[in-house]
Amino acid sequence: MAASLQIPLVNPPAAAPGVPADNERYSRQILFPGIGESGQQRLASAHVAIVGCGATGAASASLLARAGVGHLTLIDRDFVEASNLQRQVLFDEADAADALPKAEAARRKIALFNSTITVTPQIADLVPANINELLQTADIILDATDNFETRYLINDFAVQQGKPWIYAAAIGAYAATMNVLPINEDRTRAEATACLACIFPKPPAGTTETCDTAGILSTAVNFAASIQVTETLKYLTGQSALMRRSLLSFDLWTNDRSEISATKPDPSCTVCGQREFTHLAGTARPHITLCGRNSVQIHEHHRPVDLAAMHARLAPHGLVRSNDLLLRLERPPHTITLFADGRAIIQGTTDPMIARSLYARFVGS
Repeated sequence: MAASLQIPLVNPPAAAPGVPADNERYSRQILFPGIGESGQQRLASAHVAIVGCGATGAASASLLARAGVGHLTLIDRDFVEASNLQRQVLFDEADAADALPKAEAARRKIALFNSTITVTPQIADLVPANINELLQTADIILDATDNFETRYLINDFAVQQGKPWIYAAAIGAYAATMNVLPINEDRTRAEATACLACIFPKPPAGTTETCDTAGILSTAVNFAASIQVTETLKYLTGQSALMRRSLLSFDLWTNDRSEISATKPDPSCTVCGQREFTHLAGTARPHITLCGRNSVQIHEHHRPVDLAAMHARLAPHGLVRSNDLLLRLERPPHTITLFADGRAIIQGTTDPMIARSLYARFVGS
């Protein structure tokens, strides 16, 4: 069973009198020759999975929902904080005050401007154990993560399944994106693109910049998301031949631009060439230090947690707040955020051993 929390959905309400029909809602998009009525119908029946609901993920989800993509699956392991509001367009101050999980907060906001589509929030860390369940039914996967470990996992899964995915990243004023179209029953090797491992055989060595160390402009986020979503619309409307075959990067501040060809798979690539899926085969992952949060995520225990009972148990040990989705124990200098699937984020340290010790002490091993 996947270690994820799926929020029950209710059927969208029937359109009230005076509410425009779908064709009116999407009329300006239908007028665009690249979409048209047939393309809009294809969007309505499409399913897109977005991994990560932070800055890029929130922007892409908003654009796809407004475009009328019929089903969005939003996967995120994190919760909303005040520092997110500068760039994460689907969240507000109330979400931050409640520490609402990002996937659920995004679902609620999308329902306010498009109640006609289905949004499935998954409060989960994407790992080998749950990736098939979470991504198998999606037509295309969008990367909106903050770490290469998850991106290589997505790449392994997508290549193995022959499923397209789109890499996207933003840091500082820099944005980058690349389409990955693996070989499948409809796409020969001659028509496939390079995969992530063709371009980057190994993850970046040493420390890499994060939004905490380099900062980030919301414009860079929205630039990456706009390109990512436009490429997605091409794919979903049956126009994959128009999709870009390169790794595109752009610095919005300096206007530096570069492209690396990704037209053909590398025959020597260990993933799409030799089909070695080492990230997908992994049965455990190391603790992850989250971007800009002085935090460590603990995800080695996958078991349901009775949050109400845990609230009562932890009340003598610090300030405890909880709802149906998560529990927070504030015990300075640390804060433990515990999710219903047993996963936790320990703030106030970057030492996995300290984080693991706090988890064992207050949650249990």
